[in-house]
Formats: sequence, C-alpha cells, structure tokens
Amino acid sequence: MDLDSMKSKEELGVAPLGTGYSSSFQGVSPVDCDLFKEPVRKRRRLHRDRHFQAFPSAEQSALKEYEKLECRTRRVLSNTYQKLIQSVFLDDSIPSGLKYLINRLLALIEKSPLEPVYVGFLGITGAGKSSLINALIQQAMFLPVSGESVCTSCIVQVSSGRCEQYEAKIHLLSDQEWKAELKDLTKLLHRAEQSGEEEADSWDRDDAAEEAAQKLRMLYGHGAERRHYEELLRLKPRGRIPNSRTITLKAEEAEELSVKLDPYIRTRRRDWDGESAETPIWPLIKYVEVILPRSALIPEGVVLVDIPGTGDFNSKRDEMWKKTIDKCSMIWVISDIERVSGGKTHEDLLSESIKACQRGFCRDIALVVTKTDKLHLQEYLRERKMGNQALQSQREAVLQRNEIIKLQRKRILKEKLKRKLPADSKILEASDLVYTVSAHEYWQRTILTEEESEIPKLREYIRKRILDKKRRLVTKYITEALGLLLLTDTFNMEESLLTEQLNTGGLRQFVEEKMELLEKAIDQCFARMEQPLQTGVQVAMTSYRRILGSCLVRSRGNQGFHQTLKAVCLKNGVYASRTLARIDLNEALSQPIYDQIDPVFGGIFRDGKPTAPALMQHIDAFKHSLEERMAEVGVRSGWKQDGYKRSFLIQEISAILGGLESHILRRKRKIYESITSSIQNDLKPCYEEAAQITGKKACERMKDVIRRGVERQVAEGLFERAQERMWHQFRQLKHGITEKVKGSITTMLTLAAPQGDGLCKELADIRSEQKEMEKLHRSLREVAENAQLRRGMQEFLLRMSPSKAGPHGTKL
Repeated sequence: MDLDSMKSKEELGVAPLGTGYSSSFQGVSPVDCDLFKEPVRKRRRLHRDRHFQAFPSAEQSALKEYEKLECRTRRVLSNTYQKLIQSVFLDDSIPSGLKYLINRLLALIEKSPLEPVYVGFLGITGAGKSSLINALIQQAMFLPVSGESVCTSCIVQVSSGRCEQYEAKIHLLSDQEWKAELKDLTKLLHRAEQSGEEEADSWDRDDAAEEAAQKLRMLYGHGAERRHYEELLRLKPRGRIPNSRTITLKAEEAEELSVKLDPYIRTRRRDWDGESAETPIWPLIKYVEVILPRSALIPEGVVLVDIPGTGDFNSKRDEMWKKTIDKCSMIWVISDIERVSGGKTHEDLLSESIKACQRGFCRDIALVVTKTDKLHLQEYLRERKMGNQALQSQREAVLQRNEIIKLQRKRILKEKLKRKLPADSKILEASDLVYTVSAHEYWQRTILTEEESEIPKLREYIRKRILDKKRRLVTKYITEALGLLLLTDTFNMEESLLTEQLNTGGLRQFVEEKMELLEKAIDQCFARMEQPLQTGVQVAMTSYRRILGSCLVRSRGNQGFHQTLKAVCLKNGVYASRTLARIDLNEALSQPIYDQIDPVFGGIFRDGKPTAPALMQHIDAFKHSLEERMAEVGVRSGWKQDGYKRSFLIQEISAILGGLESHILRRKRKIYESITSSIQNDLKPCYEEAAQITGKKACERMKDVIRRGVERQVAEGLFERAQERMWHQFRQLKHGITEKVKGSITTMLTLAAPQGDGLCKELADIRSEQKEMEKLHRSLREVAENAQLRRGMQEFLLRMSPSKAGPHGTKL
C-alpha cells in the first residue's frame, strides 16, 4: 500500500485530530496500536521472556535488548508517521518528496521483524527425518516415524509461535490443481483393450501405475482406477473437503494433536483388515503446517521442514517440493548409518541441496548421519581388526565409528562441494559439515549421553543462526530508520543539502559516470560465464546419446517401466514420486552444462569472502564510491558541523543498494534453471507425442519417439538455444539492476535538491523523535559490547563447570 493508491484522507490512515492512533494500524501486527498502551507492557515483557526461553541466559539478554530496540524504533516511526499525516491532512495535494517519505515510513513500520529461517530435512523414507525433528522439539512420537508400513507422506513444516495451543493446518490442492492431476492419473492408468499386449504382463509390477491407482482408490473407492476421467469428475470424494481447502486442527496437548494429525501425514500400506489407514483425502494434501506453543528448545522464527522423497507426480506439489528446498537457508541431508556410504537417491538429494545453494537461499549444507547407536560390537571389532582389549564398551566403539565417519564423509562432501561451489564459499569454511546423531539415544541414554547424541549441538547451531540474523536485521532496521527521519530536515529547510555541487551537475554527472562503470563491471562479471557455458554445450552435444540411453534403458528390460515412462512423458520429461527415485530427462541432458558452469555461477552470486568477480562486490564498490563522494560534497558544503545531513544521503544509498540483494537472489533461480527449462520447452512436443502411444510394444515405441525428438532438436540447436536463453536472463538481470539503481538514486538526489518547485513543506515538529532515534542508534553498539562480555563470561563458566559424562548423562 502506498500514498498513490490511497483514495481519501481516511485511507491515508488519518485519525481525527486528538484521537491518537488511526484505524489504519488495526490488523497490522508490527504496528498494533495496543503495542504502545501502558496496561499491556507487563504482559509484553512476560511474552518476550517466554519468547526467548530457547536460548541460554547470555543470548536471551542480547535478544531481549535487540527486540526492545526494535520495538521502540517502531514506536518512534509510528509517532512520526502520524505527525506527518496530520500535517498534510487539509492539503489538496501532497508534494512528491513527502509522498516518498511517508511511503518509506509506512514500509518500515509494516516490515516483518524477522523473516523465518527454514531448516530443510532432506532424505529418503526411513532415513530418520521425523525422528530427528521429534527429538529437536522434545516430542518423542509427534511426527510419524517410518517403519515397515509407515512413512511421512507430504511436506510438513514445524514451527513455534505465540499461541497457547498446538495447531495444525492441512492445506489441500485447489479444485483446478486436482483436476489437472486427475487427468494425468487417468491417462497413466488407461490400458489399451487389445489382448496380448506387454502392458498386461507387467501392470501389477509398475510402481508408477500402482501409486496412481492407490490415489484414486483412496479418494473415490475401490475400482476407481478403472474409471475414466469424466466418470471420476461426477463422483463425490469419500472424504469431506472444506470450501476453504484448509483443515485446521487444535489441541491442548502435543499427544492429542498428534493423534488428530496422524491420518493426514502418515501413509500406511495396509491395516490388518486390508483397509487403508490414511484419511480418504490424503491425495489432495499439498502440505501441512504445524505450530507449537512457545518452545524452550526451538526459537520462534525457525521452521523445521520435513521434505519427504524426491518430489511428487502432481505438478503443483512437485513445484512446491523444489521451492521449499530453495527457500531453506539451511539444508540437512539425512542419511542413516547403514546407507550413508552409497545409494543413488542419497547422492541425488545431496546434489539437489548443492543446486539449492546455486539457485536458492541456502547458505549452509550439512550431512546428518542418523541411527548411529546401531552397532554390533564384535562384528565392528572384527572388521576393524581390533582385539577386545582395544575398546572396552559399546559406547567407545560408537564414538570411535562416529569420528571415523565424520572424517571420511567430511572429506568426500568437501570434495563434492569444491567441484560445484567457489573455493572461498562460506559452506566450505564450516567447522561441522557432518553430524552423527542418535534420536534413540537422546531419549534412552543407554549407550550415549545427551550431548553425545548431538541433538543439543544441532539446536545450538540453529540458535546461533537466529541470534546472528536478528542482530544484523535490527542493526540495519535502526540505521535505515534514523536515515529516514533525517530526511525530514530537507522539507523544513529553504536551502538544499547539496546546493552548488548539485546545481552545477557535479554529483549527477559523477553518478552517471559511475553507473556506466557499474554496467561495464557487470558485463565483465557475467562474461566469465561465456567460456564454461560454451564448453558445457559442446560436452552436452557429445554425450546426450549416452545420457539418454542410461535414462531409458533398464537392467530388467521394460518390465515394470513402461507406465513409469508414460508418467515421465505426461509430465514433460519429469517423474517424481514420494517413494521412488526422481527421473528428470531434461535435467540429465543439461547436466554436462551445469558441471562446467557451476563453480563460475557460484562465484558470480557468491556469499563468501568479497572478491572482484562477485556481482555484489561490484555493487558494493559503486556504493562506496558514492558514499565517499557524498562525504567530499558534505565537507565542501559546510556539513562538517552537521554530520546528520551527510549521514542521511549515505544511509539512503545503503538502503537503496542493499535492497538489490534480495532482487538478485530472486532472479538467480530463474537464470540457473533457464538451461533445463529451455530444454524441457523444446522437447515438449516429443513428450506429448510419446504420451499418446498405446498398444503393443508401447514402451519401445515411446523410447523411439523420445530419441528421435531429441536427435531432431539437437540438430536444430537444442543446447545452443538453452545457452542463448541463459544469456537473455543475465541481460535481464543487468537491466533490472541498472534501472533500479538509476531510478532510486535519481529520486534521492531530487529530494536533496533545492525545493523551488514547491517540494519544500513545513512539517510537524519531530525533533523529539529524531533525538530518540539517535539514542537508539547509539545503543546498538552498547548491546553488541554487552553481548560479547556476557558470551565471554558464559564460556568461562562453562569451562569451569563439571562436564557431562557416563551413559546416562549424569552430571559428575
């Protein structure tokens, strides 16, 4: 919402004079007028104390101070906003500069205090994701634990909030989304009526077809898999589907909610009576959101995401599977101790995590090895060629094996990351790339102590990330707020901030020159992609036949594969399942290109040490050159005695250019995926042709259509077009960056220019608010220093305190 979209003074949020805060703040949580009323302050303090109970005392103190500073800043901004609105209440027109100021104030007031930190748990069924989350939230059997007949069936997000009850929201596919999937499911299950065809021999053994049939039987009853699409549309689903497409469950206790939630997120093969045990509407579930009351272990703002399998046959769910991975700032690839050393699916998930670093928001990857308590002592000693005298207990053997696994897997993971990411990536600097955990021993403590289970270690890592993020966001928020309040001085002055320097065009010309240099620097930055991209195209052209053959030829022949291949074609080259390995022909064909460009791509969008090739480094250099020039202009203009005027312009530059980072992060996903998307788009006609094939030898005929289609497209420039489309995306990003920078800097300079066009306006007196913001800004350093002192004292006390030891976690 901005001023230009407001149609009346009431929509500006103006309350009648003397009535206090306006109704425009009702329903906006960051600026709830109740926040500033005296009677609720004690309650707010109590809530704040409970809010941070997941942190040790030293960290709690720092977080409370940061939240206090943020809350006071919002109050100052709200007061300023109200005064400015009231000062223009009777004006027929509002100067454009003032609109800019008020809109910026409103945006800061409504800005979310802390974006959620998503921690993705990525692993195959049975890896131990749910058990790990249960241990982290201190609820032993809250989420389903995979066994022979049970597994988590959809994405489940778990977070703690400021609620008193346990709550779950089951989000369903829309009617349109389900109809699209229903059409594909019936196409997949359609069997030609000719007798003797090969499909009849392998029907029951085709996993893709069986999964599709199970969905239809679940929703429409037995025999639904034999019905056509139009017939199923006329049938009423077995379960009740709310119009809102959301089911909300609430409970006073965790166990109660777990029982209610159980049918929605568990998949059982069959009960003893042969009936399915899930809810009948399971196929419609998109994802599940679980909100716990304030947790003493997991901070508010953290979202733990159980991401099962390798995707989903439904396009919307599969898209969400990828987007969920991409929005995770931390990804933990979960693998149990028995499968950590191999398995294609495990490697695929690790590769998917690394891709999330390239295209998404991920900044941390770790391998979490689960079920580490499982060890046969005598067998372990024999394999290690150690006598019984070497290790005295099961605990020593488990700990020794854990250290060996950490060293081995860390080396392998680091080598894999080095091939894909820049050499100075922050991920490679992480001290812990591999964790060895045991949820079972966290609860039982028969072999390992609580600390040795490494569950507390994972919690500590999450807490540190939240504390660091909160500190950075609050510092940036208060700095930006101070700069914004300094801007109001320009509307109460007859003279410009920049006077002669701006009038003569010196600063404007300087900005234009630096913009040209920035454009050239971005071109040079992106040009580093040219050679690896070209090499990748050449490698792809020489290897596509081999890659396609490995995807289409199965060791068992076509038995149990033809319906899976049809599913691949129906979804334009991609088949994703909750239980089976992901098949993506487009990604496979484009992989040789990604193998070549990944390190360079990661270098351009890196988040590690600042180096010349990185895109943000060029933008930072542009920002620093402007800041230095502003400082020079300030000295020549006599700002030396009034540093706040200079500070406004410098801080405004930081705010403008700082917003570019999120824009770049959003765009880089589209750039990175442009290769695969281009290939998929060009091959779509051959996939559609292959999907229509039925009858005898349908599987081989589908393969032939795909092979011929790929050959034809390669000859017509399949990979060259993908290359050009990626370049187009890079050009779009460059254009977006330069346009945003030019527009914002121009606006800022206009605000600082002489106000001869009526921009100057006598505003309400907000000197008290400015003084308060200056005080809050100074407090930032004090909070940081106090936090450092507390942390040092806490570390000293921990070193002096007795350590945990013994199988039962006894404090000695």
